[in-house]
Amino acid sequence: MSGRGSAVAGFVLAAALPVLLWHDLVARIAANFSFDAAYLVSGWTPWVLMALGLLCFVPAAVHDHRARGRFGRRDSGGWVGWGTTLYLLGFVLATQVAQIADGFARG
Repeated sequence: MSGRGSAVAGFVLAAALPVLLWHDLVARIAANFSFDAAYLVSGWTPWVLMALGLLCFVPAAVHDHRARGRFGRRDSGGWVGWGTTLYLLGFVLATQVAQIADGFARG
């Protein structure tokens, strides 16, 4: 698989993984929707962080695609760094939210 193909596969996997792991949790959070600040911050922060992380990869991909020209490669490391950091923070926070929600459901 080429570098571009593996990057696309990685992006699709990163986008699909939260859906596969926590679709029921997101449905439970969405079922109790309110405009309360505590609800919005505690319930939706992980998903917003992951979405922002994935969005940071888009400019990096555009820069890398355009940089394949005659004058070499432009650096897109900042976008990749922010994307990775935001995505991982959201993923870890989503794991904690799932554990807390599971504890409330059991007890």
